[in-house]
Amino acid sequence: MQDNSDIALAVLDMAGTTVADDGAVIAAFDDAATAVGLPVAGPERDNARRYVLDTMGQSKIVVFRALFGSERKAAEANAAFESAYERYVDEGALEPIPGAEEAIAKLRAGGVKVALTTGFSRSTQHRILTALDWTEVADLVLAPADAGRGRPYPDLVLTALLRAEVDDVRRVAVVGDTASDITSGLRAGASIVAGTLTGAHNAQALREAGATHILDTIAELPDLLLSA
Repeated sequence: MQDNSDIALAVLDMAGTTVADDGAVIAAFDDAATAVGLPVAGPERDNARRYVLDTMGQSKIVVFRALFGSERKAAEANAAFESAYERYVDEGALEPIPGAEEAIAKLRAGGVKVALTTGFSRSTQHRILTALDWTEVADLVLAPADAGRGRPYPDLVLTALLRAEVDDVRRVAVVGDTASDITSGLRAGASIVAGTLTGAHNAQALREAGATHILDTIAELPDLLLSA
């Protein structure tokens, strides 16, 4: 049986897991959908919004490719989304999940390296980290472009493991608020793949995705990993 005290790396999602964005993802999606000509109301918009919610955590450009069916429209939507989301960041829509910064500090002080990962572009991730004064909060930060593919693929987790020079995937814990986060962690072989209830998906969805643990908030993670 895996001893939680053996965990050497925690790979943590950002929006919804360590960062609260007050609905900015959906608001930015609505801006993007309007920019590429999706009707502002009606079944088409409702279905697209539901797809965005269901695929929370995945690389945004991949989501837009699936929704809009062409690389041109996906790129146009992604650019509009990034611009809108960065505007919300600049307007102060984001803040740390209560206890997140303290949890990260406890993990690092306890010898666990921390990687922050996202489905956003590298530039948007940097914008978020700068706005929160988090540029030094973690050992490393990764966006899909740094890893090859975003969630639900295992690339972000495995890239974090390689860069952190951890010797065994079983010494990795993955935490996120979406089914895509859970799938990514399981595909990477992490021994702890925990869902947190501060974001897009509820406990049932996270359990159905295969979460090994359910946390009310990221603030509970140090007790799970540093319990020995």
